[in-house]
Amino acid sequence: MKIKHIRVVELDIPAIEPRTKERRPSWNEEAPRGSPMGMYPEWRDAVPAEIPGFGGRPVWVQVVADDGTWGLGRCSFGEPVEALISTHFAPLLEGRDALATEYLNDLMWRSTKRFGSLGLSAVAMSGIDIALWDLKGKVLNQPVWRLIGGPSRDSVHLYATGDDLDWSQELGFTAFKITNPAHYEMGIEGLNLVEEKVATARDAVGRNRELMINPVMSYDVEFTIRLAERLRPYELRWLEEPLIPEDIEGHIQLKKAITWIPIATGEDHHTRIPFRQLIEHRAVDVIQPDLSWCGGLSEAIKIYTLAQAFGIKTVPHGGANTPWGQHFAYAMPESSMAEYWLGTAPGIPLDEVRPIPGMSMPVNGEVTPTDAPGFGMEILDSQIIPRA
Repeated sequence: MKIKHIRVVELDIPAIEPRTKERRPSWNEEAPRGSPMGMYPEWRDAVPAEIPGFGGRPVWVQVVADDGTWGLGRCSFGEPVEALISTHFAPLLEGRDALATEYLNDLMWRSTKRFGSLGLSAVAMSGIDIALWDLKGKVLNQPVWRLIGGPSRDSVHLYATGDDLDWSQELGFTAFKITNPAHYEMGIEGLNLVEEKVATARDAVGRNRELMINPVMSYDVEFTIRLAERLRPYELRWLEEPLIPEDIEGHIQLKKAITWIPIATGEDHHTRIPFRQLIEHRAVDVIQPDLSWCGGLSEAIKIYTLAQAFGIKTVPHGGANTPWGQHFAYAMPESSMAEYWLGTAPGIPLDEVRPIPGMSMPVNGEVTPTDAPGFGMEILDSQIIPRA
């Protein structure tokens, strides 16, 4: 079975229109978010849509085999990624064995070395690789979680990311990650802001619940060490992505200086090599590849295997927010929980805000992916529109 074509598409699926009225707007609509751009006051109080480089248009990829079977994958960052898929990866892979996921992953990885495999090209790889696994599952009439070795558990335990802690607890979540309000440039004012937010969150969820915080690359080494000392009493499960991904030496320094809070990172690391460097130096306690950015499911499995050999857990970024993240967490024994980014408004049941038709939604802080072929997405041929 050969790949007939690979193309970027749009999905004509109904917009999410919850039946239930929200109680109040989501934290996601108004809470400022830490980011590297917080260095400058212009963006310090911005929401993600206002921060350059923070997001971008989702990119859906369709891989079609010569018998008409197709798979879908999704990545991010709009037009630059779309161009890489259309002009580089599609011509490279079309006509090759559609089920040879390992070979195809290696071709993509090796072919990007001259123009950089650690950024947008890894994101483009991700969309294609996810689509290839969806196609493979459909051809073999199996859910992807079974093809990669699962199940390893009855359901996937989740933590909720977001600042609506009352709503997260009402939904049944028992582990929580809050956002970061400060940048290292704010100095002691920033330290005070973060400590106050963590203290308030710990009071809200109690002492018997896991609590984390995500700086999103907003700190430097000095600020992180000072903050970690402040946060000792709150028994955080981890401190996530304090530094920019390129700063391997900084991560090493943090791990030597901070022994009472585990360090997690990885959502903005791409492909296996940066993860290998973190793991070999034991500069991280939890790694967090994003399957839609790191190079895809194939690359995430390689990263997981490296980490497993060193006794380091893998908890993918946004794992429970996509079918492919759910399948990964369901199958991998050392992926002990998954992140559910809870950005919808309090009061609206989660089954009313399903982002992808057919995707399982959390119930009482747990999720179990379906056993439908591929990733179980319920999307019709008629809903797939090739981009011009």
